[in-house]
Amino acid sequence: MTELIAEIGKTLLEIHVADITTLDVDAIVNAANRSLLGGGGVDGAIHRTAGPELLAECATLGGCDTGSAKITGGYRLKARAVIHAVGPVWQGGGADEEALLAGCYRTALELAAAHRLSSIAYPAISTGIYRFPADVAARVAVGTVASELASAPRGIARVIFCCFSAGSAEHHKDAFAELGLI
Repeated sequence: MTELIAEIGKTLLEIHVADITTLDVDAIVNAANRSLLGGGGVDGAIHRTAGPELLAECATLGGCDTGSAKITGGYRLKARAVIHAVGPVWQGGGADEEALLAGCYRTALELAAAHRLSSIAYPAISTGIYRFPADVAARVAVGTVASELASAPRGIARVIFCCFSAGSAEHHKDAFAELGLI
């Protein structure tokens, strides 16, 4: 269900409440752990849906640093690619968590552009078991993506913030409003 649509240049920004594994986009972003070898939440759902080939490819990547991302094929997903972003564990805000989270969103956009992908869907990275406050995470997510697209358009036509709940979608809507996107 599409909750909201805004535009930055030629890029549509959307908020959806949905299961990210069902989206028909060029790339979905996985809220991964540093090993990239699967886990719970969004990570587990993506690995289950994509099939064992995803795990096999991830095993060749040597993990990923917090605040960064790596790309693989999408296998059995509708998405052609999966961008595995490793968000920070919330430690109270004093461990550079916001900058690390912004790095996930920025790197995912860079990877999508480098692979000529025109649509990308993000989950609410780090807001599950990593305990990042959902309102702060939404501001970082929307603010980073909006800033990156405004300063350096990358050929990305569509960005979806795929929320797992109506509450998460509300935080993203608030971030859109704070940035003057709606």
